Amino acid sequence: MSQSLGFVGVGNMGAPMAGRLLDAGYALTIFDQRADAMQPLLAKGALSASSAAALASAVETVFVSLPTPEIVKEVTLCTGGLSSGTRIKTFVDLSTTGPRTAQELAKALAEKGIAALDSPVSGGVGGAQKGTLAVMVSGPKERFEAVQPLLQVIGKVFYLGEKPGLGQTMKLVNNLLSATALAITSEAMVMGVKAGLDPQVMLDVINAGSGRNSASQDKFPKAILPRTFDFGFANGLMYKDVKLCLEEASAMGVPMWVASAVRQMWLLACTEMGPDKDFTTIVKCVEKWAGVEVSGKR
Repeated sequence: MSQSLGFVGVGNMGAPMAGRLLDAGYALTIFDQRADAMQPLLAKGALSASSAAALASAVETVFVSLPTPEIVKEVTLCTGGLSSGTRIKTFVDLSTTGPRTAQELAKALAEKGIAALDSPVSGGVGGAQKGTLAVMVSGPKERFEAVQPLLQVIGKVFYLGEKPGLGQTMKLVNNLLSATALAITSEAMVMGVKAGLDPQVMLDVINAGSGRNSASQDKFPKAILPRTFDFGFANGLMYKDVKLCLEEASAMGVPMWVASAVRQMWLLACTEMGPDKDFTTIVKCVEKWAGVEVSGKR
């Protein structure tokens, strides 16, 4: 395939997404502040750029996967950033930044003749590796249609409209539900174990009934009952997403009382467990209070 692409940010999520594009036969130029993060992709045939601007001067379509809105804005708009590139025509942001950041980026890039698509993804590291992510896209439809085949390499693509930020709003809504499910399922499971219920039997019942959710179906059986706590997403990132969602809701005048309590739970997980720890460790906060452990190792 002749189309050459750029990818900025090849960490936990970026690396497998970039790897899938390479495996699909696309020429890929990558940039990351950490040289060690780039090595596995360079070994697979990717080229490296010396800076974000250099990458954006080498290719027309650039994907970005970075941890925070502030980092995305810096890499994109600062001196020596992507917007300084001479060849870039399309900017595809796979990060979770919130709609207001997406709108700010779209406006600034449009002034330089660059089309912006906010295209956050959901499905975790496992989904990125398997190419089964949910990809939520908004921005100019013509430009979306041009990159849709590329996005289909990494997951199932949903086009949400022309307005910048719609993809980001969808992602924040999705992650709020995910964060809430894990927080409340942690409380429910600890309560049941404290009462004497077997946690595996609890999950079997919940998943056969009306309480089933993403935490009971995936996170508890795969990372909490085995006590591996390795699902692949950090407490700090989940707290960031919930906080972003509440900030956007507040700006729109939408009340979020339940979400406010969920945000406090994730702040506690960051404080007690650490922001870099896997987000499944949130259950340990509740276990600590209750004096029990939700474990399949009995």
